[in-house]
Amino acid sequence: MKLSEPQKLVSNSQARFRVVCAGRRFGKSWLSLNELAKFACKPDQKCLYVAPTYRQARTIMWDELKGQLIDRNWVSKINESELTIRLINDSIISIRSADNYDALRGGKYNFAVLDEAASIDQAAWFQVIRPTLSDMEGDALFIGTPAGRNWFYDLYLRGQSQEDWASFQFTTLQGGRVSPEEVLAAQRDLDPRSFRQEYEATFESFQGVIHYAFGEHNIKAFDQLGAYEPIFIGCDFNIDPMSAVVAVYRNNVLHIFDEIEIFGSNTQELVNEIRIRYGTNRRINVYPDASGQKRTTNSPGVSDHIILQNAGFKLHTGASNPPVAEGTASVNAALSNHAGPPKLYIDPKCRRLIECLSKHAYKEGTREPDKKSGFDHMTDSTRYLISGIMPLKQLMPINIAPPARRNVGRFPV
Repeated sequence: MKLSEPQKLVSNSQARFRVVCAGRRFGKSWLSLNELAKFACKPDQKCLYVAPTYRQARTIMWDELKGQLIDRNWVSKINESELTIRLINDSIISIRSADNYDALRGGKYNFAVLDEAASIDQAAWFQVIRPTLSDMEGDALFIGTPAGRNWFYDLYLRGQSQEDWASFQFTTLQGGRVSPEEVLAAQRDLDPRSFRQEYEATFESFQGVIHYAFGEHNIKAFDQLGAYEPIFIGCDFNIDPMSAVVAVYRNNVLHIFDEIEIFGSNTQELVNEIRIRYGTNRRINVYPDASGQKRTTNSPGVSDHIILQNAGFKLHTGASNPPVAEGTASVNAALSNHAGPPKLYIDPKCRRLIECLSKHAYKEGTREPDKKSGFDHMTDSTRYLISGIMPLKQLMPINIAPPARRNVGRFPV
């Protein structure tokens, strides 16, 4: 089957799980059909195609699949009622829908395609389809156009960092099936957010998201930590979980390259974990929740700040935290600004932080962050770090060199 260059890139990938985020009319169904045929050309394979609804499964894939396989004289038997094709090599391709995904239980497959995956209930994959691949150690292709930052977005991020996974992103124009003039016409007809999502295949933030400036431009692999290079840690004191983000600060840019999340924990355990990961031969700067100077997650009652200081960490904090709105604005300004490149990057391995920045939202109808979602602890840690190093109200980042005198203000001297 003739494939475009972007389609070939996906087809030639050796990753077991591939995630393809593509604009409308890119050729997603054609690529899915090609992959089904490619896997089914080996004898005795069982391949599964899943669309969000029965109507979509039949309309998008069934007739085209039959036609392509019949033209190649591959077909042994077709079952129209079950949407199943048996090939002359005894491989079977089954077309199914996710609107009744429980009906897929019990099968065994070598390969599965989830088309328009963003519109499929994630339970269909995690609870049903994924187990059907285990016996055969089967592969999977997730393909579709984004629908906000839902589970399809999570899979896309997994493909950026996790072994055996790969992710791809293509615009409608890159598919080569739609003219530039038509794309321009669509841009005139659609609002900017809809155009970016449908034609440029970007994962648009849902309404009310707090860190609206966060995007793919902030996800960047970290190269290497120097042997004695200082690190900068933002931490939120919370027993369940204790949370921290770890960064380096180079050329006025912060790069968060590690995250720590410990459930049922305390500050001393956080100190121990930091020492295990980063040793004792570097300067460790900590930007904590200011309330930690008056309370403790430990017993007996030594404050969280005292525990950090006793460990030899350099604390940078004031009597109170900056206002939440001010700190949030500082984070958004670091994530994206009109003056130049971002001032904040995050390594793709920091999956929890990326998820929290993507999904932490305000309570409906308010400007109050939702504290019940579980997305607040990592973002709070980041806010404390950014507010200390590059607060919005300062035109230039602060001097982070070791202070010549005792630090008595909010920020290092």
